[in-house]
Amino acid sequence: MSEVTKFMRMPAVIEATGKARQTIYDNMKAGTFPKAVRIGPRSIAWDADEIAAWQKKVRDERAKDE
Repeated sequence: MSEVTKFMRMPAVIEATGKARQTIYDNMKAGTFPKAVRIGPRSIAWDADEIAAWQKKVRDERAKDE
């Protein structure tokens, strides 16, 4: 059986990352933040696993710099 992908909408991404909405879009454009996926005609969301991987990468980079 295939694994179900959990999606996070913008308010959840803001809460999880502490980033502002515009910063998220700017970082997506720069390629430093996971891209959103379209889940409907006027709806986007992020793959929760990709957000978790991004958070781990940020933590790992911080630990490497310390």
